[in-house]
Amino acid sequence: MQLDVFTLFPQWFDWFRTQRHVENALRLGHELACVNYRDTTPLSGGQVDDTPFGGGAGMVLRVDVVEAALRARYDCDPVDLRERRRVVVLTPGGRQLDDPFVDELAAEPAVTLLCGRYEGFDERIVEHFATDTVSIGRYVLAGGELAAMVVADAVLRKLPGALGHVDSAHEESFSAALDGAPEYPHYTRPAEYRGWNVPEILLSGHHQRVHDWRMAQSRQRALDAEASAPASRSHEPADDRD
Repeated sequence: MQLDVFTLFPQWFDWFRTQRHVENALRLGHELACVNYRDTTPLSGGQVDDTPFGGGAGMVLRVDVVEAALRARYDCDPVDLRERRRVVVLTPGGRQLDDPFVDELAAEPAVTLLCGRYEGFDERIVEHFATDTVSIGRYVLAGGELAAMVVADAVLRKLPGALGHVDSAHEESFSAALDGAPEYPHYTRPAEYRGWNVPEILLSGHHQRVHDWRMAQSRQRALDAEASAPASRSHEPADDRD
């Protein structure tokens, strides 16, 4: 996989590259590159943003700046780039990141992540350059770099060999092996600590019973999570009758 991250802070990813599964993926021939918008901006003084039309606080990442960066990297019109690779804009209003979407991206030969800053992107970037928008949660960060690391981490660990053991990513939270449910509880030594005992079934050595227990625990966690989720609020349409 070729994974490119467009950002104003490429140095943030120096630490990310040192993580074991990322190092493993890169050692296996996968690529992670960071591209700085400022390196190719057509504006003077390294400018990359401007005030929003219509007024309001904050600065908006300019469409011509992002186009220049994409053209310099891929030597093509960014509108056409979408036919060659997934181009993902990181934005709070995007599609919620989940395991099926991570699987989609991990199956791609090439993915581009566009990090925003300030007030976000000129909407024309989203409309004409991106194949996808993605959010890592319903909250706002100062920029897209941390979100890009979350996406990259989730994707790279899916690549064969990145985790070191072929089964490491098979039976985990939200995987197909667990029917999309959270992973079951884990325990290790000591078997008893302060009166807190490991479930006896896990010490039985009976593999099928252990498997059945784990599947039941996973399903129960899914039910518990669903029950604890806040109910969505229903908004009644305004009644404008006199």
